[in-house]
Amino acid sequence: MAAIRVAAVQLQAGQDIAANLAACLRLIDAAAAQGAQLVVLPEFCNHLSWYASREQAHELATRDGDDFLSAVAERAARHRLHVKINVTHAYADGRTGGTNFLFGPDGTVLGRCDKQTLMGAENDHLDPAVETGPVIDTPLGRIGMYACMEGVISEVTRGLALRGAQLLLNSLNSFATDEASLHVPVRAAENKVWVVAANKVGPLLPEEHLPRISAALGVPPEWLHGAGESQIVAPDGTVVARGPRTGEAVVIADIDPALADAKQRPDGTHVYASRRPDLYGPLAEQPTGRLRPAGVERLRVALVRGPAAAAEARSAALDGVELVVADGLAPVDLVAALAGSAAHGVATGGAHTVLVDATGVLGAQAPLHRRADERAGAPDWTDSQLSTFDLPWGRLILLAGDDTIYPETFRLAAIADADVVVAAVDPQEDWELAYGLPERAAENRLNVIAAAPAGKPGAIYALSPDFTLWTAWANPFTGRISHPLVTPVPPDASAVRATVAPAQAANRNVSRQTNLVDGRPWRLVGALLER
Repeated sequence: MAAIRVAAVQLQAGQDIAANLAACLRLIDAAAAQGAQLVVLPEFCNHLSWYASREQAHELATRDGDDFLSAVAERAARHRLHVKINVTHAYADGRTGGTNFLFGPDGTVLGRCDKQTLMGAENDHLDPAVETGPVIDTPLGRIGMYACMEGVISEVTRGLALRGAQLLLNSLNSFATDEASLHVPVRAAENKVWVVAANKVGPLLPEEHLPRISAALGVPPEWLHGAGESQIVAPDGTVVARGPRTGEAVVIADIDPALADAKQRPDGTHVYASRRPDLYGPLAEQPTGRLRPAGVERLRVALVRGPAAAAEARSAALDGVELVVADGLAPVDLVAALAGSAAHGVATGGAHTVLVDATGVLGAQAPLHRRADERAGAPDWTDSQLSTFDLPWGRLILLAGDDTIYPETFRLAAIADADVVVAAVDPQEDWELAYGLPERAAENRLNVIAAAPAGKPGAIYALSPDFTLWTAWANPFTGRISHPLVTPVPPDASAVRATVAPAQAANRNVSRQTNLVDGRPWRLVGALLER
């Protein structure tokens, strides 16, 4: 398959449908003038996502064959290119979807799908999808479509990729800066596919209401604008093209869709074949809500390693650190280091990740997924299960091996009401720490301690109480909605301390009526359960 030229365009859409259509057509023309063969537009291109009622949203939505969609189809045919657009769309049965359309170079609709996970007030006006979206085989490659909130959690993109998509096309309507810095690129890297993501710019709420809403939320008006930074991301997580934060733009790149067919990690592990669908059943079960009470507000943790690990662990325990994670220290030696303290410890770096306290070993976790480069005769972990450990400060889950690269693993931890995850990591690819682990914390509301061997980077990811616009913020709003607070562990560091927030794991509402864990599209995750 030859390289193709793709474009992500960012634009402003208000309440004037004709003006919105003109902006869409103008930017399709601009992308075509630069040789684009595929153009991706933002979410809700037909009308600002602001309605007085569900009935008004239905009335103003597009319909099959109407002037709006017909004009987009005509422009795709005029330029002989593919166009992906997202609109609110009215169905004959009364439903109103947040609908993705892919128009082909002859103007026909090659595929459509509705948004599965709605965000905030969208729940008041729209209806979620009742079926998964298609993977569309085109001359440009195999294409899957999604929109905005569907990329803040992992199920929709994972399902499309597992069903063979090489290019994932994302339409956004977001003011969150962590879309571009985290949620968009991680979906490319964890699935080893291309992502083309187009976001809005300009006000996302009616301009006449911005001062009132800004004052009510305590957020400067400029933070209620689309965050821009439309981008094109390669299968290794590299952002190959990115738009500005503000203003209309056409973001162009030449890509090779066939690169998405290589699913091996540097050690040869196939990231799909090594999955454990037999473990993932809870992802398809109806959510029950969090059943455990919240953990403590603050938990002091330390990550120690290297020749001085025992001494550093001892020092941390005597200083009142409540959780000491030690890489490369034998469990028996960590037990000795905790003597006389109430601290718990986790020994990483061996075949298992082991939980101890001053009295001895309390439990262990075997790897759930097996690496391709494990030595011949190594234990086969295919019957291992995920265990939970209830401690005075909250629920702990341990991970071993390469379990952190699989989004399903952390989803299971969140469904199990974990507060803190300690993961033994040995990163092979840059995206694992740059995007993967912070995303696991963000999309599941988990505090994560990533313990890497001495000489390699690790990190501690703590949940912030400054989460969404629906909770009071202690600090000025920065545009980040769910990105965790990161304490890096440099390669040469022998000891790093930080504070994490177990209680914040109970706060999963990213917006009104939108829960990061319970709001997963659990009825539509069949692809995740198949080998």
